[in-house]
Amino acid sequence: MNVRVARAAWAWGRGVSCRRGASSLLLPPPGAVDVEELLRDATAAEEGPREASVRRLPGQCSVLLFPGQGSQMVGMGRGLLRYPRVRELYAAARRVLGYDLLELSLHGPQEALDRTVHCQPAVFVASLAAVEKLHHLQPAVIENCVAAAGFSVGEFAALVFAGAMEFCEGLYAVKIRAEAMQEASEAVPSGMLSVLGQPQSKFTFACLEAQEHCKTLGIENPVCEVSNYLFPDCRVISGHLEALQFLQKNSSKYHFRRTKMLPVSGGFHTSLMEPALEPLAQVLKAIDVKKPLVSVHSNVNGNRYMHPKHIQKLLLQQVVSPVKWEQTMHAIYERKKGTEFPKTFEVGPGKQLGTILKSCNLQAWRFYSHVEVQEADEDLD
Repeated sequence: MNVRVARAAWAWGRGVSCRRGASSLLLPPPGAVDVEELLRDATAAEEGPREASVRRLPGQCSVLLFPGQGSQMVGMGRGLLRYPRVRELYAAARRVLGYDLLELSLHGPQEALDRTVHCQPAVFVASLAAVEKLHHLQPAVIENCVAAAGFSVGEFAALVFAGAMEFCEGLYAVKIRAEAMQEASEAVPSGMLSVLGQPQSKFTFACLEAQEHCKTLGIENPVCEVSNYLFPDCRVISGHLEALQFLQKNSSKYHFRRTKMLPVSGGFHTSLMEPALEPLAQVLKAIDVKKPLVSVHSNVNGNRYMHPKHIQKLLLQQVVSPVKWEQTMHAIYERKKGTEFPKTFEVGPGKQLGTILKSCNLQAWRFYSHVEVQEADEDLD
């Protein structure tokens, strides 16, 4: 057993006490979430000389993917409650958030769960609770994890999993992020448009023309930008509602095969979210970020984080930058022909990341599994 990797991968479990010296003005006071024993035995190991680490074959390694906003569903968490310490996680979340996240996740209503201010913390906690289930059923997956990535808010969960920040610090940052993004989205009528294109699709040109259309309507500084790179020829475009409506009406001109408005409240991952930067920046400054001990890939560029300062900088930049998920999938799964792929586990509600992986890399997807968060019974084999 690689003690360093096992401890790193499960470091979030010991971090729920929020005692890493962050300012009490920004983070909950030290005694607010006193669950220091949470998952202690999952990370405990005998101290002493380390055994020589055995080089693992690619097929023995694992990758964890953490979903983002939009994957939430009423009932998520029900399939996790019988696993050790999951209820303690939700109890800690209740103290940090000030409301009963488990009750909202289990019983809704869906309209309340879908609000940005609620769904981001809900997905964050459900994903880390799903890691606890995975650790209980297949501990070797945690021990052999070599990389993690999270979509948008899922990146915070991936970083907590990798030991870069503690559970309560990460959750509190997500809380502030969600509140600030909710407020920014309510300031301007905006949204997100999923676009399935084809090789000849003109995404950049379409966005420029949509912006010009908005100017004719008297909209100053209109926004229409690619906000998510999902898989080849599939993008999400975010911006003013008038711009997105223009793209839907003229989709054939730009060779779009299908367009669909997403059920979100704003144009996330664009410059429209700039008002959310300052509140999040203040929280991130107060967090004692560590270097991840499991490779975590950034949404901003798809590359692995190499230094704690990069984490604080890019988590902030991520709010107003496109999520380069397709590029991230290529960075994680690129390998020489004939090399085995790692086992991939999507930890959290929904299977959207698995669907995207299938379109990005069919061979890697063949080793994909989903950790169910709704139903109680699941065979991960």
